[in-house]
Order: sequence, then C-alpha cells, then structure tokens
Amino acid sequence: MSNENIITVTTKPDGSIVEILPDGTERPFVMPEIDWDAIDAMTDEDIERQVAENPDAAPILSDEELDRAFFGARVRRIRQKTGLSQAAFAERFRFPVASLRDWEQGRREADAATKAYLTVIEREPEAVLRALAGDKAA
Repeated sequence: MSNENIITVTTKPDGSIVEILPDGTERPFVMPEIDWDAIDAMTDEDIERQVAENPDAAPILSDEELDRAFFGARVRRIRQKTGLSQAAFAERFRFPVASLRDWEQGRREADAATKAYLTVIEREPEAVLRALAGDKAA
C-alpha cells in the first residue's frame, strides 16, 4: 500500500487542527469534500471489498457486536463518571470485576436486571451507595 494518500494531522492546544507536511511545517487542515453520491451508490459488496482491502479499516461488525460495543462504551462512561477504576467500581457496586471488564471491552452484554441496575447507578449513584451501605448481608 502506498503512503501517498496518508495525511498527518494533529490537534493544537487551542483546538485547531493542522496538517503536518513532509518537511515538518504545519498548515491549517481542511477536510476534503466527500462525494456522497458515490458513497450512496456503493453496494454492500463494494463496502465489504474496500474494508477487506484496507488493513487500517475497522472490521464490519454484526448487529450483536455493535450492540455489545455500544453497551461497553455506556458502561465505561458510567464508571468513568464516578472517577473509579474498574476494580474499585466493581467492588463498590458489587459486580465481578471480570464481568465489568468483559462488558467494557464488548466481549459480553449484561442481562436485563444488570442493565437496569447500571441505569440506576448512572442516574442515582448516591442512592445506590446509601442502599448498599444499609445492606448488612454484604
């Protein structure tokens, strides 16, 4: 594969995006125009062929894989909002840490009850912690 179509860009501290030229200088990055008609005309076979030919392209995911990926991203956001590591989140909210890792990495999706529990943690984490603190069986 040729590198002639590869563009190196970076984000500056002020949020602007610049292209890094081969000599190391920078210029403002301008997003190339997208030919949406050509994209709309592509068949599924065209898309699959282009993905297969491009080693940098992400694989095409099944609906189940996409669902697990979206669920994993949601779980990660919920955990990160608490500021806790995976181990601390799992301990605090009483999940097996291996399950939490599997969810976040899209390897597994939780059952309906766990999804509901995660929604409560997302919306009312303090209420969950109060309820768990009063649980003498823990």
